[in-house]
Amino acid sequence: MTQLRTKSCRPCEGGVAPMNLALARDLMGQIPKWKLEESEPALFRTFHFKNFYETMAFVNAIAYVAGREDHHPDLRVSYKECVVRYQTHAISGLSENDFICAAKIDALEL
Repeated sequence: MTQLRTKSCRPCEGGVAPMNLALARDLMGQIPKWKLEESEPALFRTFHFKNFYETMAFVNAIAYVAGREDHHPDLRVSYKECVVRYQTHAISGLSENDFICAAKIDALEL
């Protein structure tokens, strides 16, 4: 299986079916720190930091990844925490793009 973080996102403007939950569960093995929200299919992860400066530096790094991949997460940012949530809004569900970006965000921790 190709590592998700080595892939690039493909444009998704709708017109395709969302990923099925069986495939999503399988791909979760490559991003084990993330959680799969099955009721409204999405991926999310909470990141914790020492201070606001580190939190904002992380948010800026996410913005860079999102811009390069042209796939953008929903973010909830607070003083020492950032919740990152991915869902492909154009299809109201998950696509491989969500998993690719989640893996790239995980790589920021290295």
